Amino acid sequence: MRVKPVLVAAALAAFLFTAHVQSAGGQEAKPATVDVKIDNFSFSPATITVSVGTTVRWTNRDDIPHTVVSERETFKSKTLDTDEQYSYTFTKAGTYGYFCSIHPKMTGQVVVK
Repeated sequence: MRVKPVLVAAALAAFLFTAHVQSAGGQEAKPATVDVKIDNFSFSPATITVSVGTTVRWTNRDDIPHTVVSERETFKSKTLDTDEQYSYTFTKAGTYGYFCSIHPKMTGQVVVK
């Protein structure tokens, strides 16, 4: 029986794709997500360091609205009411300062390596 080269190529491509999206433990690799809590008029933690490709998720735990706005307007949330969330995936290395546009003294920083 002769195997067609197209089938071999398709099988190899499927294997390589599967191997690429699995971690060493055999689990599917998932993009990292880091949580920042907004509470008591502050971002916690105020500074985080993440890898390129990481998603940061801010959750407003305060009883009043807040926003998450980068200093260079790379990202900007809508006004977040209690328990609402905003996420942004960092695709480039750098340091990203951010603040709440309603309460500008609330600041934070994401360092992406």
